[in-house]
Amino acid sequence: MAPAGTASDALDRPHFIGIGGAGMSGVAKVLAQRGALVAGSDSKDSPTVAALRAAGATVHIGHAAEHIAPDATSVVISSAIRADNLELVTAIERGIPVVHRSDALAALMDGARPIAVAGTHGKTTTTSMLAVSLGSLGLDPTYVIGGDLDAPGSSARHGKGEIFVAEADESDRSFHKYAPEVAIVLNVELDHHANYASMDEIYESFETFVSRIRPGGALVISADHDGARELTARVKGREGLRVLTYGEDEGADIRVLDIVQHGLTSQVTVRLADVLGGRELTFAVSVPGRHYALNAVAALTAGAALGVPAADLAPAIAAYTGVKRRLQLKGTAAGVQVIDSYAHHPTEIAADLEAIRGGAGEGRVLVVFQPHLFSRTQELGTEMGEALTLADASVVLDIYPAREDPVPGITSALVIDAAARGGADVTAEHDRTAVPGLIAGMAKPGDLVLTMGAGDVTDLGPEILARLESPESRES
Repeated sequence: MAPAGTASDALDRPHFIGIGGAGMSGVAKVLAQRGALVAGSDSKDSPTVAALRAAGATVHIGHAAEHIAPDATSVVISSAIRADNLELVTAIERGIPVVHRSDALAALMDGARPIAVAGTHGKTTTTSMLAVSLGSLGLDPTYVIGGDLDAPGSSARHGKGEIFVAEADESDRSFHKYAPEVAIVLNVELDHHANYASMDEIYESFETFVSRIRPGGALVISADHDGARELTARVKGREGLRVLTYGEDEGADIRVLDIVQHGLTSQVTVRLADVLGGRELTFAVSVPGRHYALNAVAALTAGAALGVPAADLAPAIAAYTGVKRRLQLKGTAAGVQVIDSYAHHPTEIAADLEAIRGGAGEGRVLVVFQPHLFSRTQELGTEMGEALTLADASVVLDIYPAREDPVPGITSALVIDAAARGGADVTAEHDRTAVPGLIAGMAKPGDLVLTMGAGDVTDLGPEILARLESPESRES
C-alpha cells in the first residue's frame, strides 16, 4: 500500500460490486477519502449509497457490464457475490484484477498500527467503542466497522492518526489476510455453517488468525468464554506473542469486579493487572447489558495493549452511545419503546433479551424475530427458539434467505416449535405487512418491542411506531 493519503495501483480506480453492503461500503469510503476514484454498483438505492456518492464515489443501481469503467484497475467483491454475477463475469473476461474485500482492507492497513476485532459476537460494538473513544482522545484513528455509528455512511473514516481499527470477519476465513498489532477475540462459537463443519475447524481458523499478529503484538481475549479459553490454551506460549485476558475470571489481566445496570446504561468497575498499571477504574457504558459492558472492557484492554493509558480510555468509552441495529432505540409511541437488534445467533438473542429485561422495569418484552439464513436455522433453529423463551411474547417471521437458496424442510417452524416447547408465547406470521397491526394490538404502555434479526426485519420498527401512533391503535 502506498503512503496514507494515496491508494495502491490496484486500488487506484476500483469498482465495487455490491458497494452499498455493510462491509464493502466502509472500504470504499476510506479509499475515496484517500484519493482513489471509487466506483461501484448495488442492487438498490439506499442512504449508504447516497453517503458514498457524497464522498465522491460513482454508484450505479443495478448490475450491468457497462458499469465497469474502461480504466478500472480492479473489481472488488465480497464472499456474497455469486460467480455468475454479470459484472464479475465481465471483469474476468476483460482481465481486470478481481480483489476480495478482505485483501483491499488488508492493503488499507499497511503502514498503520491495526487493531483487528474478531469473535462470533460483538465485533461491531467493540470496534465502534474503540473508534469513538480513541477519536474522543484526539488520536484520530482510521476505522472500518460493520455498522453505522450515527448516520448512513458513518461506518468508516480515514483518520490522520496511526491507529487503524477494523472488524475481522471469521465467517469466510477472510480475517486470515490481516496482520494486526493487536487482535481481539471476544468469543469462539460454531457459526457460519456453510463454511465450517466443526468446532475444530473454527479453532484452527482462529489459530491462523492469531498467528498473523505482528511479532511483539498482543492477543486480547476473553477469560470467561469457554471457546476463548480453549483458544488461549492452544496459542499461549507462542514466541513474540503477548496474551492479555479480560473478564470476570479471577485470573483475568483486566478483571471485571462489578457491572451495575441503570436502565439502558451500565457502570463497570475493573482492576488492572500490575503490567497494565495495577489500579481500579470505574467507568460508564452508555448501552445496556453485561455483554456490551464486557465488549467495553475488551476495547479498554486493546487500547492499553497499544499503549493508550487505560485511565484515559475508560472515561472516553462513555462517548460511545451505540451503533445502528445494536439495541438501537427507534422511537417511542403510545408509551411503547421500539428497539432494533441485529441479534441472529442464539447467544446474541439471549444476551440482548437479558439486557433489555434489565431495562424494562414492569413492562413486557415483545419480540419480532426473523431467522437469518437457511443454513443457520437448520443448525441452530432449536437454540434460537429456546432463546426466545426469555421474551414475554414473540412473533416469528419467515427465514430471511440473504445469499442462500432454500433448503427443503427448513422453515421458521423449527424456531417456533422449539420456543413453544419451552413454554414461550410465540406466534407465526408469514405476512410481514401484518406485523405492525399485530404488535400494536399486543403492546401496552411501558412495554418494549424488539425487532430482531440480521435481515429486513429492521424496516418494521418505523412501521410499528406509526401504527402505535394511529387513532385505531389508541382506540384499541
